[in-house]
Amino acid sequence: MKKLNNDPHYLATLQRYYAEHRVLPSYARMLPLLGFASKAAVKKVLERLEDVGMLERTPDGDWAPSERFFERAFATQPVPAGSPIAAEADVHEHITIDRFLIRDPENTVLIRVKGDSMVEAGIHEGDLAVVKKTTQVSIGEIVVAIVDDEYTLKTLARDKGGYHLLPANKSYAPIRPEGKLEIYGVMVGLVRRYQ
Repeated sequence: MKKLNNDPHYLATLQRYYAEHRVLPSYARMLPLLGFASKAAVKKVLERLEDVGMLERTPDGDWAPSERFFERAFATQPVPAGSPIAAEADVHEHITIDRFLIRDPENTVLIRVKGDSMVEAGIHEGDLAVVKKTTQVSIGEIVVAIVDDEYTLKTLARDKGGYHLLPANKSYAPIRPEGKLEIYGVMVGLVRRYQ
């Protein structure tokens, strides 16, 4: 009789623990968490998860999540927002959200959106704007700008009056700087969590 491989269950348990505590549990905590009576059994599970690239060792020899630990299933079949299409087999690959959203980690910052001036662009209060710090931007891009010493998220525009910022809400007027307009970065992604 073939032995059942519970490693996906053990991995999911460790991922849940990490999501809540931001650290992997100790061996002592893993015993009841994974349902083992010996540390040797826990060690074997951890080594198997290391072999498939989900865990790694720190220079001090501690266990740590690898980049693959944070992968999530990514359906290869898109979901139409228009007319329904026939369902296909549940085919998926795995990606990490970080790798999908962030191409330049050292120059990328997440900024929480405050206010409703960009709602018509689909950007709502509480969203996280993924912003690449750069001054190289194009007209029409959504940017984080510093206008007269205040930060704002708007669309960069230019006309005969010069550079200015456009909101995406008819209740707000365009912003024309009285003094200096500086670009902090360009929005390259958006994250929203629903309740």
